Amino acid sequence: METGALLYDPATNKVGEYQDKSGPYALLRPVGGGREWQADPASLRPATDQERLSAGVRAANARARTDGPFLVAVPPRPVDDCDTCAELAQLRSTARTDHDYSTETDANVLLRKHRSEAHPV
Repeated sequence: METGALLYDPATNKVGEYQDKSGPYALLRPVGGGREWQADPASLRPATDQERLSAGVRAANARARTDGPFLVAVPPRPVDDCDTCAELAQLRSTARTDHDYSTETDANVLLRKHRSEAHPV
């Protein structure tokens, strides 16, 4: 078996990436990462296209629930006709596009602070 090969484990009813051998067992890791598990190499088989697709969708859905932008309930909105607000909103947008969640969070903090100081309600 090749490292990275997607295999179906009937004992767990899951598809995993082959990592290595550990004694008499094969080590598999969930698609998209996670905790490895041991499987009987004799029972493993290559994953079908449908099983590969399902495992990939499951991994993408898990990422969508845990990635940075989803942790912020409501990002601050820029005030119209304010250059500083527009600049910070653009910084946030660029950071989000680049998956730079640290800079995105910094831009949100700076925009909230600017709004509270320059545009009090």
